[in-house]
Amino acid sequence: MNTTALTIRGACPHDCPDTCALVTTVENGIAVRVQGNAGHRHTDGALCTKVSRYTERTYHPERLQHPLKRTGPKGSGQFERVSWDEALDTIAERLRSLAARDPQAILPYSYAGTMGQVQGEGMAARFFHRLGASHLERTICASAGGEGLVQTLGGKVGMKVEHFADAKLILIWGSNSIGSNLHFWRLAQQAKREGARLVCIDPRRSETAEKCHEHIALRPGTDAALALALMHQLITHDWLDHDYIAQHTLGWEGLRERALQWPPERAAEICGIPVQQITELARAYGTTKPAAIRLNYGMQRVRGGGNAVRAVACLPALVGAWRQPAGGMLLSSSAMFPVNRAALHRPDLLAGKSPRTINMSTIGNDLLRESSPGFGPKIEALIVYNSNPVAVAPESGKVVQGFLREDLFTVVIEHFQTDTADHADIILPATTQLEHWDIHTSYGHTDVLLNRPAIAPVGEARTNTDVFRALAARLGFDDPCFADDDETLCRTVFGSTVDFQLLLDQGFATLPIPEAPFANGGFPTPSGRCEFFSARLAAQGMDGLPDHLPNHELQGTSAAYPLAMISPPARNFLNSSFVNVQSLRDIEGEPLLEIHADDALARGIETGHMVRVFNDRGEYRCKAKVSTRARPGVVNGLGIWWRKLGPSGTNVNEVTSQQLTDMGRGPVFYDCLVDVASLT
Repeated sequence: MNTTALTIRGACPHDCPDTCALVTTVENGIAVRVQGNAGHRHTDGALCTKVSRYTERTYHPERLQHPLKRTGPKGSGQFERVSWDEALDTIAERLRSLAARDPQAILPYSYAGTMGQVQGEGMAARFFHRLGASHLERTICASAGGEGLVQTLGGKVGMKVEHFADAKLILIWGSNSIGSNLHFWRLAQQAKREGARLVCIDPRRSETAEKCHEHIALRPGTDAALALALMHQLITHDWLDHDYIAQHTLGWEGLRERALQWPPERAAEICGIPVQQITELARAYGTTKPAAIRLNYGMQRVRGGGNAVRAVACLPALVGAWRQPAGGMLLSSSAMFPVNRAALHRPDLLAGKSPRTINMSTIGNDLLRESSPGFGPKIEALIVYNSNPVAVAPESGKVVQGFLREDLFTVVIEHFQTDTADHADIILPATTQLEHWDIHTSYGHTDVLLNRPAIAPVGEARTNTDVFRALAARLGFDDPCFADDDETLCRTVFGSTVDFQLLLDQGFATLPIPEAPFANGGFPTPSGRCEFFSARLAAQGMDGLPDHLPNHELQGTSAAYPLAMISPPARNFLNSSFVNVQSLRDIEGEPLLEIHADDALARGIETGHMVRVFNDRGEYRCKAKVSTRARPGVVNGLGIWWRKLGPSGTNVNEVTSQQLTDMGRGPVFYDCLVDVASLT
């Protein structure tokens, strides 16, 4: 048999800062291998374990290949195969009926199942704008930290990731980079080989923390206290760049006064760490140049998450770290991409309508609300794509209760029959990244990537864009924009600001960004300065200066629930993606709770015991692992397993809450008190 091998350039679609460039090898129409593109400097030929097995996901035996209609009770997972016409006609008829009454009764629910601009909200946003459906506030991952950056630096901006290789001190703050930011970790390792000191700040002794020179195991939700104490030491020892502060910051006197209220002793007590760790870290940060901070989103999933990011984001300006390419900080680079969202999403299709906004992080409560003047109409239809809310949304007992409503019409566009798909009325099979066009930005580097389809769609799978085009046609939406094909949508994302021919030719294009973007100020804030004081926050009645806000569920305030719980991702999963890939699940093993020996001994718990993790919201069961990865008083519930793959049909989100962060209205997954009991 003749074998014709082709290589197709693409991009990893997953919610990870690395946004790798892919090369897929195709033989006789079958994708046989997915590799990192060696010609792309940020990928450098290397992929994580998860995405290197992407063909296993695309050709998974449980891949959804045909539309399905529910035949059993809600949540039973019982479906029968139907045609695309029947599925789309059923959906369109229901949406038409609801829209005639009030289109706000219809809610899209999506997030970062793909980070692509086209298969994400490209055609979907146009459809829901034209329909007049409720808006979704997409908060579930990064909104508190994102708002903290906006209020301090002016947007999701930072240093260029490649320059971390030249830093002499790197603070890895709230990030298990080995598992969630592999290509940054390679840069950090390069810097380490050349003499840089690496410090990991994280409640958990992660794989990354083990490989750094120092691990600062602070309590969850105390990062702002640590940052303010570092400022205190920078001020009292005069490790400051007075010229940079004078020229390129706003609100210095107020911040100085606030920071002087935070001697290391005060912060050490709150953070649960030795005073010496704070004073030595401050000395290192104040006297080492260049110093760089790699912040990640784990630390902002608590009540004071936005303030914590604000406090950390002030540090580089105090020491003038931004002057050098290898100085400053990076949480997200996503605002550096000139995406033309108006052209892509077409908010003009609202035609003057102002639909209400529903926060995706409170979907459990909101699905259980009745119509009211304050809330608006009851949610009667839910269109879920690029997300698995039954597994990933907080307080999942209430989420499930909402999805079980008989009067809720639920459509799920998916690759697999997830926990959420089990609760659908109609399931539509979606294409994977190897089967469609898309264009990608990044929140960890500053290259644009193009994804070309490498293979034809498996079975009857269709792109998200095809689904929304078909629904638009059935609802009589004849606006010309609904005829745009996917390549046209790809070209629309950046218009003329990025050379599309270059994307076609090599698969990626590098944005023209200065090597040290804020060496001379020029922050995208209203003042053009790093804003220690935010007048915009003050105008909202909030504190204009960053501060430490204690957790909603503060350790020591509940006799019933004495343990703090964080739920970092299991190393071989990405949120709830890849949980059903057998080879990765074999590596990961089973749902685990890491617990410190002191806490385990007090509860008669040993490694391998089945335990019950519980609070007033609910409980879940998993295996315990007595481990030095957990600090005393804090347990680590590794997520996010599909509920139906857990020992009792639940997962870690059974106990997380729907309370929100100080800014950005984000969830507080790591602000959670529990207790643990052995079931063995």
